[in-house]
Amino acid sequence: MTEAAMPLWEVFIRARAGLSHRHAGSVHAPDAAMALLAARDTYTRRGEGLSIWVVPSAAIAASDPADKDSLFEPTASKAYRHPTFYEVPDEVGHM
Repeated sequence: MTEAAMPLWEVFIRARAGLSHRHAGSVHAPDAAMALLAARDTYTRRGEGLSIWVVPSAAIAASDPADKDSLFEPTASKAYRHPTFYEVPDEVGHM
């Protein structure tokens, strides 16, 4: 099977316990087991990974940046969600 015929998998790695998985890159592999091995070999050669997720690229749904206004506009009308709504006491120091 050629690389072009193999599915593309997106790789997410969690570096330490308590952290979120972060997108590390992509690999081509015929199945999930091989994708995990390829991701391990490619993105965790220095032992920096604690957990690896692989997801078929075709399974990821993404919004179109052109739809930004319609997707995120409702949050603009909720001023209480903005940090400027709250007053930070001087005792708190820098945040």
